[in-house]
Amino acid sequence: MSRIRKGDTVEVIAGNDRGARGEVLRVLPKKERVVVSKVNIITKHQSAQRAGRANMQVGRIQFEAPIHISNVMLVCPHCNAATRVGYRILDDGRKVRFCRKCGETID
Repeated sequence: MSRIRKGDTVEVIAGNDRGARGEVLRVLPKKERVVVSKVNIITKHQSAQRAGRANMQVGRIQFEAPIHISNVMLVCPHCNAATRVGYRILDDGRKVRFCRKCGETID
């Protein structure tokens, strides 16, 4: 079970975008990275030759680059604070995430 999932709101705790909050667009578990909206924006220069026959964009393309999962922290939807994630097993056998600050379940 992953601590951070697609659709979660996270806060960047290290790097140039420190303090920025955004929604997780993609999780890359094998590389231990996440793509967060409006965080870690990079510019790639793409030539027409490189674009080839596909309908790719030409020129300067800005997009969100992946950021290491250790540099982001989950924002609790209940207390609106960046928090560590804990796990609980409920009575019905489900494993759920919970906020370490307020104790509320996140899932």
